[in-house]
Amino acid sequence: MKKLVALLLTLALCMGLTSALADFAPIAKEDIKIGVILLHDENSTYDLNFMNGAREAAAALGLSDDQIVFYRNRPESNECAETALDAIDEHCNIVFFDSYGHQFYTDDVVAENPEVRFVHATGDLAHLKGFDNLSNAFADIYQGRYLAGIAAGMKLNEIKAAGNLKGEVPLMGYVGAYTYAEVVSGYTSFYLGAKSVCPDVQMKVQFTGSWYDEKEEKAAAEALIAAGCDLISQHADSMGAPTACENAGIPNVCYNVSTKEACPNTYLVYSRINWEPYFEYIINQTIAGEAIATDWVGTMEGGSVIVTDLNEAVAAEGTQAAIDAAQAALIAGTLNVFDTDTEGFITVNGQPLTNDWRPDPKYTDGAFVEGTQVVYDGCFHESLYRSAPYFDARIDGIKLLNDKKGF
Repeated sequence: MKKLVALLLTLALCMGLTSALADFAPIAKEDIKIGVILLHDENSTYDLNFMNGAREAAAALGLSDDQIVFYRNRPESNECAETALDAIDEHCNIVFFDSYGHQFYTDDVVAENPEVRFVHATGDLAHLKGFDNLSNAFADIYQGRYLAGIAAGMKLNEIKAAGNLKGEVPLMGYVGAYTYAEVVSGYTSFYLGAKSVCPDVQMKVQFTGSWYDEKEEKAAAEALIAAGCDLISQHADSMGAPTACENAGIPNVCYNVSTKEACPNTYLVYSRINWEPYFEYIINQTIAGEAIATDWVGTMEGGSVIVTDLNEAVAAEGTQAAIDAAQAALIAGTLNVFDTDTEGFITVNGQPLTNDWRPDPKYTDGAFVEGTQVVYDGCFHESLYRSAPYFDARIDGIKLLNDKKGF
């Protein structure tokens, strides 16, 4: 029932956000051209994941290689808007930005080119700006991080049973980019997955202030290891943290890509958003002349959230079965990541999240929260009222070692 209610609410939201969209003329498949504007390049696991998704969608739909153009290393500045104009000059009818900060520089380009579809992946402002040709997209990756957290928690139990914990309780470290809600939602869901199987786990988070900085990410992981962490995960885009873990012999949970070959002795599992279904969706909508949803959320059931490539040589016995069981429960709606019904599972300063709790307006746009309950029916409802995450509670059990807000 909860799953059905959430689906109906999501459909109602999308219908409300797209019902006023202008009509778009259908475009023949052979005339489709997508400009993908990347914050970094293939060396970033984050950007490579988008590139792979776009290429896989093109192959599935029979598009030629020259119908997708990648614009690499375009910073979160006016340069990304200038790149969008270059893409339009090169006859792109879909312009896709892959980084959160790109959205702050492109309003003029969007307004002046109403015939072009613009997408800001991970963005959170499209539903406020009111442009007919602007969309945001994300996925329920918090569910994937929760499952990866289960693998981490079971590994910590194994380390504890062997008497090899560094401290008195299992301690995880997490390398995060910024304190955006997207990152907070991610590290919290990872922690809760671990806590669901390892109740006494604690976690420390070290922020880098950058989405991609191999030196800083490696240094952050090394600092967490020195602080007594038994396992490390990350929301950052380089090989810095996995390399530090392999060098130190500390288990590592990755994001966006498997590091099993590079780090065979410490890599545990990874989660990622699979962007291929979304690229297929926006291409097909453009061919049909149909609107692209203002806020689109990819699901685990729909193949947009992936947890895979478990390293059996490192994982605790029974880990894959535990992940599979939890995944089935998440899809069925009988398990909630941000469970507020179970006493003591989620608390802030010792107090539970109640139905009147709201995300901090400093970390959200605020508009979708006013008068809207996000905690009800025993859980916090993430990515239901917009595609980008908005869970930003600083829950007990997680210690922030520094604060890098970015924008």
